Formats: sequence, C-alpha cells, structure tokens
Amino acid sequence: MVKRIFDIIFSFLGILLLTPLLIIISLLIIFDSPGGILYLQTRVGKNNKDFKLFKFRTMKTDSDKKGLLTVGNTDSRITRTGLWLRKYKLDELPQLVNVLLGNMSLVGPRPEVRKYVELYQVEQKKVLSVKPGITDNASIKYADENELLSKQADPEKFYISEVMPAKLKINLEYISNQNMAEDFRIIFRTFLKIFKQ
Repeated sequence: MVKRIFDIIFSFLGILLLTPLLIIISLLIIFDSPGGILYLQTRVGKNNKDFKLFKFRTMKTDSDKKGLLTVGNTDSRITRTGLWLRKYKLDELPQLVNVLLGNMSLVGPRPEVRKYVELYQVEQKKVLSVKPGITDNASIKYADENELLSKQADPEKFYISEVMPAKLKINLEYISNQNMAEDFRIIFRTFLKIFKQ
C-alpha cells in the first residue's frame, strides 16, 4: 500500500513537472520521422497479465516486425531523435502514465514481451508476482545491453541463453529482499547511471 501511494504521488508529480520536456520530445519525434509520437507494446505484467506499455517512439514505423530486440546504436531502424532518447532513457518517460494507471511501479522487474516470458522456467516466473517497473537493478547492470548484443553472432540466442537468465536472477533477488529503502537506492543509482552517460 505504501509503495502504491509512493508510485501515485511521484508519477503524478513527474508528469506535471516534466510536461514541458514531454512536449519538446513529442515535437522532435514528429519532425524527425513520420509516424506516431508514442509506441505501445504489449508486455507481460503482474500475475502474467498483458498490458500496453507506453514509450516514446524511437524507431521507424513497423520496425518491430523486423525483430523485437534492438542490436546496438547503429540499428538502422532507430531514428536520429530515437538515438538521443535511448541514450538518456528519455523514451521511458511515458511509462509514468503506466505507473499512474497502476499496471507498473517506479521500481520493479522490467516487463518482458510474451515471446520471451513463455521461455521462463517455473522459478523465473516468480518475477510475475510483482508489478513490473520503469527501472531495476538488472536494467542498471545491463544498461549497455544493446551494444553487448551487437557483438554477438546470434543476438537473440545470446539474449535468451545468457542475458535474460542473468537479469531474472537479479530480479528474483530483488523480490526476495524488496523494501522502500532498496527502491530509493535503485532510483538513485538509475539517475547516477544516466548522468554518467
């Protein structure tokens, strides 16, 4: 209950304070490439239920039909504005709306697409017992995930066999020891990581 109140207050304040920035980003996306401002993708949330995740569009329209993973910053599907948004994680800002709606939290395991959730083992499915979040320890550790995948001969195979299990292990550890103090630490480390970039 405390976490939900925290999520509502800070997501609302975040949207309110960041409105000028959100408008600027929206205009940049409009002028940069044809298509919508937002990209809605179906992700798997708490209790294995699908929901629509909001992101600023960083790729050309219908790019997801060519693959769900983004491989490196040289991926030709990414727009010029998209490169900048991804670098500073600004494409994730619309997820504050997801938090306000209640299908996400500020901190929690990053939500995955159904295709990869279907590959989870029984123990790994425990990550679906909590609301997914905008940030988590796994996201911080694998902040350079796109570049890591770009160096692999088979990026998807490497993601499934190496990256995904490692991230799930980190998330399961978070779930076992989650508390508000840890959430604040993760938020602080997230901002620190972004500013270092």
